[in-house]
Amino acid sequence: MSEVFRQIGNVTPGGIVAVCDHASNRVPAGIDLRIVPELLDLHIGWDIGAGAVTERLSHDHGIPAHLACVSRLVIDLHREEDSPGLIPERSDGHAIPGNVGADRQARIEAFHRPYHAALAAWLDVAQPELILSVHSFTPELESRPEDRPWHVGLLYNEDDRAARHAIRLFEEQDLIVGDNEPYSGRLLNATMNRHAEAHGRPYCTIEIRNDLIADAAGQAEWAGRVAEVAREVVAALADDGGNPHLHLP
Repeated sequence: MSEVFRQIGNVTPGGIVAVCDHASNRVPAGIDLRIVPELLDLHIGWDIGAGAVTERLSHDHGIPAHLACVSRLVIDLHREEDSPGLIPERSDGHAIPGNVGADRQARIEAFHRPYHAALAAWLDVAQPELILSVHSFTPELESRPEDRPWHVGLLYNEDDRAARHAIRLFEEQDLIVGDNEPYSGRLLNATMNRHAEAHGRPYCTIEIRNDLIADAAGQAEWAGRVAEVAREVVAALADDGGNPHLHLP
């Protein structure tokens, strides 16, 4: 067992898989962030509800999943190793004093590299038709008040094949859908850039508003929504060209 990640469900070549980089608000032993524990329960500590939705995707809908077991305040697994926000010293207006002067390389080697090495090996076995990268977003930031009306957002960088279909399918459910909102995947798409776009694997990075998945009922409902959309996206990609995989130059 790893303290960095866990994998649930049975992986076989083809099909749909799910990834959740911010599934946990756990701080491993030996790391003191020097914050009040209550901050870990806020969205700065993890993606509220996203891990539970991902577990539901696996248990209820047969979609195997790879989930993080470390808080994003310890190290943000959805960032490149050289990103300034990899080990945040502030998050949504809150100081994280235990990260000031932290041993960056030690945390990368202890958490970031094992997480991504395991994800890479898992995806090589899975050879998925579609990767679901499951996240959640807060309806309101403390540090930057702004209108965040979306129920769900689809993020992407250069490869928007799957996202285009997912946006349409969620809109058909009378939802307010963000197109590269609440932030742009062209600016922050580290995990899918590395494990999906670099390999020509279609993916949907899905951001669900966290008040919609804060309890078990919402988590079950949204897992069902996402699973249904994912299956329809796979079918639509096949209709687009017979082979859902991107042929890179």
